[in-house]
Amino acid sequence: MCAIAGIAGGNPQDAERLVANMLASMKHRGPDHTEVMKVADDVFLGHNRLSIIDLQAVANQPFVSDDGRFTIVFNGEIYNYVELRTTLQPHFTFRTCSDTEVLLAAYRKWGKNCVERFIGMFAFAIWDNRENVLFAARDRFGVKPFYFHTAGNALLFSSEIKALWHAGVHRKPELATWSAFFVYGSYGMPHETFWEDIHQLPGGHYLIWQADKLVVNRWYFFEDTVKNMQPALRLLNEEQITEQYFALLQESIRLRFRADVPVGFNVSGGLDSSLLLSLIKKSFPENPTIQAFTFYTGNTAYDELPWVKELMNTTLYPLHAVQLKANGVPPLAETVARMQDEPYGGLPTLAYATLFKAARNHNTIVLLDGQGMDEAWAGYDYYQSNSGSIVQGVSSSPLRPNVLTEDFKKMADSPKYATPFSENLLNLQYRDLFYTKIPRALRFNDRVSMTYSTELREPFLDHRLVEMAFALPVEWKIKDRVGKYLLRKIAHQLLPDTIRLAPKRPLQTPQREWLSHELIDWAEDCITDFAKQPWVDKKELMREWDAFKAGNNDSSFHIWQWINSALLQP
Repeated sequence: MCAIAGIAGGNPQDAERLVANMLASMKHRGPDHTEVMKVADDVFLGHNRLSIIDLQAVANQPFVSDDGRFTIVFNGEIYNYVELRTTLQPHFTFRTCSDTEVLLAAYRKWGKNCVERFIGMFAFAIWDNRENVLFAARDRFGVKPFYFHTAGNALLFSSEIKALWHAGVHRKPELATWSAFFVYGSYGMPHETFWEDIHQLPGGHYLIWQADKLVVNRWYFFEDTVKNMQPALRLLNEEQITEQYFALLQESIRLRFRADVPVGFNVSGGLDSSLLLSLIKKSFPENPTIQAFTFYTGNTAYDELPWVKELMNTTLYPLHAVQLKANGVPPLAETVARMQDEPYGGLPTLAYATLFKAARNHNTIVLLDGQGMDEAWAGYDYYQSNSGSIVQGVSSSPLRPNVLTEDFKKMADSPKYATPFSENLLNLQYRDLFYTKIPRALRFNDRVSMTYSTELREPFLDHRLVEMAFALPVEWKIKDRVGKYLLRKIAHQLLPDTIRLAPKRPLQTPQREWLSHELIDWAEDCITDFAKQPWVDKKELMREWDAFKAGNNDSSFHIWQWINSALLQP
């Protein structure tokens, strides 16, 4: 896990200094080595390294091929690099044990189609010194970030938005995106950001920069893969499906434990987390060097700590329970805002951040967690209720667009999501996987893990697992109005009969309670700052805030939107 940055074209006299500035702003992503390399007269590539695989200096980046033609900067992990290296061994002489060198060799062998062979999370850029072309790609679901800006004949790219600001790109809000955030709760489309003239390469896409021209194309066609899998899967019985899926689960865990640094995992009291724990225990039984981390707030209405302890009592893995306290929220919220650069989830994201800080303090550099099962297996309640909302746990609208000026509200376009499937359930799952829940969760999680120089791996987002679960008939996902039907059966086969799982709940922290009481003064200060924005109807804003303080707090999502905006505005 690292940071990448680069400038192609433009003013070469300034470029090296600007790339160095970009890397300095992202030092938290890779504290182990920093380097800027001139790879052509007007092309500079930079890299901050967090050493995970092959800790030797020879594996540092930017990494140059043995013939001097190609240079790569890479953020992420290619989990199947060992198998790919075996395939590529007859064609290349490897001088490191890194996945970076395997990735570069794969590109030399298969060109842009190499990405289809990767099991992993990645954002990388490769400069070809012979063809004078920059090729960059992002993994299927966009686990690893890639932002870019074009100005005249220059392309600038980086792992975080702030790095582009440090290269001189103006920091100006993209008002249409901000308006849609407040009016519809949208965090933007896959190519958008909240800042003007800064774009992101969508997951499953690549870009080519050549002769001052930019081309962006899609390389991962998830819906076609799923449709091609469906006929064969419909012929399988429950035992056959379980056997195939379970084998993939085990391989996904095994691959994601490949590291030359300590690996641990995050745990909660729910189904997905218990399944993750059971799979780790099956593959790495009773290894006390594998440490577990969980958070709690001290509020029994939300905390899952009793269930977590019950789960962990079946293992010898050390458990570190980290408490998020109300008085720790204001400074942590400001830190996370600086790292996120865009709006992020409220107290749950802050609580999650505490896990990575604790992991780093306990020398656990890599963490696994259970993200992705609800989207693949139709686990959310609204998949059955046909509700259009993706905010759970509230009975009224979580949005308050009435606090905006009329002109600002008109800037918002209602989000439109592709519907490539004939079944409504699959289209809802597709929306959450590529437009809403997964993209925003991956961005939140990438930034909070990298804040503390730790790497997060998502075994349940292995594309093979997601594709298979997605392609299964609905009766294997939802039965008797219970989501994740077959997954539950798999999990219960692995868990001791005495284990009780925490009830599924949409709310994880006492955000409503704290913003109404312990944090009310801080929240009011932030909202007062938010009221200074020219697109806010201050009178209406304060009326809504007074209503929240008076007890109309079924939802605190809108309150956090305002606080978040105040923390992020330049």
